[in-house]
Amino acid sequence: MKNRVFNFSAGPATLPEDILNEIKDELLDFNGIGSSIIEISHRDKIFIEVAQKAEQQVRNLLSVSDDYDVLFLQGGATLQFSMIPLNFKHLGATASYAEVGSWSAKAIKEASKICDLRICSSSKANNFTNIDDFSEWSIDQNDAYVHYCKNETIQGIRITQSPSFGKPAFVDMSSCLFSEKIDIDQYDFIYACAQKNFGPSGITLVIAKKELLAQSSTELPNILKYNAHAAENSMLNTPNTFGWYVAGKMFDWYEANGGVDKMEERSINRTNSVYKVIDGSDFYTNPVNPEQRSICNVVFTIDDPDLETKFMSEAAEHGLQYLKGHRSVGGMRASIYNALPDDAVSTLVEFMKDFEKKNG
Repeated sequence: MKNRVFNFSAGPATLPEDILNEIKDELLDFNGIGSSIIEISHRDKIFIEVAQKAEQQVRNLLSVSDDYDVLFLQGGATLQFSMIPLNFKHLGATASYAEVGSWSAKAIKEASKICDLRICSSSKANNFTNIDDFSEWSIDQNDAYVHYCKNETIQGIRITQSPSFGKPAFVDMSSCLFSEKIDIDQYDFIYACAQKNFGPSGITLVIAKKELLAQSSTELPNILKYNAHAAENSMLNTPNTFGWYVAGKMFDWYEANGGVDKMEERSINRTNSVYKVIDGSDFYTNPVNPEQRSICNVVFTIDDPDLETKFMSEAAEHGLQYLKGHRSVGGMRASIYNALPDDAVSTLVEFMKDFEKKNG
């Protein structure tokens, strides 16, 4: 399409154009049933097949064993900020939370309303540009669990280690799931909202150990209990059928394009091409510890704020959209999720070089 731009939004993010065309083609008549997928009951065998296939694809793509439940929920990652302590605060006297970026801080703010928590590690003092090694985190034997965000989209920083705390690890992977290889068995509870790497906003993926979910609080309404959702195969209430359906199409796309191994390779190569421009320049700056730079969200600044405004204006003229950094930190941010075309990244790289030549 002539009017399609290169969409660097942090979320909701771009989707593959071929998937959008498939959705368009199926919107009035899904697989010859005479109805749209969003018009039929979630109990209909047609949708059940879509749902079951999507779950199996998640298991295949991420090597998820039968020891884990795979749930498709609603409420985004933000609801998980509250549901996690509601369900599991009884497992210990306190809960440990790492403050490694803005989303970690939001999770801490919500959880603190519900449970007693401790900050086991914080990088707030260095403006979230460097995260302590896990060996330096202060984990207490009385902690119910440890919580952190693996990739912070606003600060453009990520955790590369796998957890081994001796306590259940609850990890927000909203922006990096399917972008890098992970050993699922090292995690107890993973959650991710869809609007980065596997669909439109409105659906949330939870991958959690069955033995952990079995310990969900008995004092909650069913809609807030993880084990209740697991018992009903994520259909305790009417799910986001459209989001689930699109997620399945994204999983098809991953399978057809090399799986998570290939996605990680692309993520590293593509973000490195942008970091190379930044590091080879006195014009652009990235403040993050190079060993912990995100492979999904590249943040950078220009010393002159007026030039940042000019950068984004001229970038838009080149079809490079949504590069403005989060309002809390400013600067620019290129979110390079899996569905973003390679041409978008190469165009950004060339634009950055040209802009520096003209304005540096």
